[in-house]
Amino acid sequence: MRAAVYHDRKDIRIEDVEESAVGADQVRIQVDSCGICGTDLHEYTAGPIFVPSGEPHPISQEKAPIRLGHEFSGIITDVGDSVTDLDEGDAVAINPILYCGDCRQCNEGNYHICESIGFLGLSGGDGGFAESVVVNAEHAVPLGDDIPIEYGALVEPLTVGLHAVRRSGLKAGDAVAVFGSGPIGLSVIQCARAAGAGTIYVSEPREARRERARSCGADEVIDPTETDAVEYIKSQTDGGADVTFEVAGVEASFNDAVMSTAPSGRTTIVSIWEKEVNTHPNNLVLGERTITGTLAYTGGPRSREEYGMVIDMLSNGRLDPEPFITDRIALDELVESGFERLIDPQSEHVKILVKPGE
Repeated sequence: MRAAVYHDRKDIRIEDVEESAVGADQVRIQVDSCGICGTDLHEYTAGPIFVPSGEPHPISQEKAPIRLGHEFSGIITDVGDSVTDLDEGDAVAINPILYCGDCRQCNEGNYHICESIGFLGLSGGDGGFAESVVVNAEHAVPLGDDIPIEYGALVEPLTVGLHAVRRSGLKAGDAVAVFGSGPIGLSVIQCARAAGAGTIYVSEPREARRERARSCGADEVIDPTETDAVEYIKSQTDGGADVTFEVAGVEASFNDAVMSTAPSGRTTIVSIWEKEVNTHPNNLVLGERTITGTLAYTGGPRSREEYGMVIDMLSNGRLDPEPFITDRIALDELVESGFERLIDPQSEHVKILVKPGE
């Protein structure tokens, strides 16, 4: 079968690979759709980061080259002998978190911040940019019958947004500011709206992404190249937003997110960073502001917890992944029509879905 294999920075190849065998606790999935994630782009332009390169990953025992892709969905085509809660023909979304099960965080149920955290399609295992994958059954979360299968590939980024909102402590009616409206920024906007946020402000330099932010529930959008986002948000909120989210991964947005937060307010950092940032600690101290980090979503034996919440919200219409999807491409087009278009600073694309069966 064909799969995308990550060899090194700027070196992703579509190759013929051997299909994995299905173990007793595993399922085989025919991949319907796999989204290109911002993390994938970081690996392509600046990696390896999550992709193990020197020593094998402690959980997967693999290192580059590895099969890429961690936002995916599909149909179960084969079920291991010990699997009792999934059947052939089930549509599923994949929760890709890998965990050791033995460290302090795993023992406390925090599998997503395992000391050896990894992700299918980044740290080893079968990645979703492939015609089929084999995964442990706990990674496969049923979608039900009323959600389009390709929407299952958006469950992962939407759950990142849900987890970030839950971590932020957002309360109904809070003024919210989101810095960056790529796929995860849009996820945060939709989940904040579903959580009962008051006015949602979005700072985003790209016009096309500002419009998508509006379609996802933003009340006001700001072009930070023309308007001082911090001063505008402070002027509209009596001194700052209650909750802010940094989802762009650049120093300017980090500092803007902090400074647009009201004294005693909370800033949640969602981005994965390539570089260090400079900031002044007094910006936190003098206003008693709080910064919170957030990573991924619940995983391991809790894989269905936050994934299930997102699937329920997709089913009842509280979340809508359609504004995220800007193109659908074949597996052979992954690099040229996927990665290269998404890293173009002038690109209007947000989420490109890869359809390995086409």
